[in-house]
Amino acid sequence: MNKTKKIAIYMAVGLLALLMGYCTYVFIAYDRLEDRIPLTVETAIETEAETERLYTVVTYNLGFGAYSADYSFFMDGGTGSRAYSADAVMENIGGAMDTVAALEPDFLCFQEVDRDATRSHHVDEVALAAERMSEKTWVYAQNYDSPYLFWPLKEPHGASKSGIVTMSSYRIESALRRSLPVAENVSCILDLDRCYSVSRVPVENGKTLCLYNAHLSAYISDEQIARDQLDMLLSDMAAEYAAGNYVICGGDFNKDLLGDSAARFQVPEGTKNWSAPFPVDMLPEGISLPDSFDAANPVPSCRNADAPYDPEISLVLTVDGFLVSDNVHVERTYVVDTAFAWSDHNPVAMTFSLACTPGEN
Repeated sequence: MNKTKKIAIYMAVGLLALLMGYCTYVFIAYDRLEDRIPLTVETAIETEAETERLYTVVTYNLGFGAYSADYSFFMDGGTGSRAYSADAVMENIGGAMDTVAALEPDFLCFQEVDRDATRSHHVDEVALAAERMSEKTWVYAQNYDSPYLFWPLKEPHGASKSGIVTMSSYRIESALRRSLPVAENVSCILDLDRCYSVSRVPVENGKTLCLYNAHLSAYISDEQIARDQLDMLLSDMAAEYAAGNYVICGGDFNKDLLGDSAARFQVPEGTKNWSAPFPVDMLPEGISLPDSFDAANPVPSCRNADAPYDPEISLVLTVDGFLVSDNVHVERTYVVDTAFAWSDHNPVAMTFSLACTPGEN
């Protein structure tokens, strides 16, 4: 065997060993958090919520601070794997906070908020949001802490510690992290860990406003996992409503909440699991999905990040919004049009009141 062939064989063996070593590392490093983890409530506030007064709640997926309108993401078919820079992350998070502050919300549900991640240049976005919303009490729930992803090769996505943040202008008595079902095969490396949180806000009538914050899976091939996640969330919400409490869930459901976004926004239909219609048949009695579509001024909540945003051709839909119990009286739900300046999502706001008698429909 000549020297060139030997070198080629050694290189192939070396690359195979590296690949096997990396795969071993990924599976060893992958870890799920336990279910029912109590969460720390930061910044004490003593004020209780009231019935029969108007509140505003906002849900907003911050897109880990990377998605300016010109950004595309490799897992959606684009090119980007990290935010452009730490400065870009801070600019996007700052822009998102400015947008939200202008809505004067009483409650906030943020998703995809990085605490320490390669993709967001290790900017602590939780701290940025907490500093900007310093008058609110808040809760952080870690969604996942992923091993280092060496892809794309040119600029690896890296490791990500990311989560969801719930904020309130009223006292949060306690909060809990719930672990959602995820894929149990090799695809769990892409789906990572998943959770929702529930923050319990005391109401003056002795009942509780259960504020859920959810970010359901997007990059999965097994539709049953998506249904299992939603079933767990809805069952939990239904149990709280049956106990006489008020229930609101804000989040990124990674399902078309309108059911026909392509037709409503006059764009091509999506082919991914996260663009499939929300399964309204799964909604239990007493839990509903308010419509956030304004026919006179239609605004989507999410864009596909396969390319920079183009209002003429980009796939857009509404995957962000709210689920509420019947004793929550919804006045209006609407998507705020940012033209996807700070994230691949637009914030969704809902104004509502709590019925004086919790069982009132």
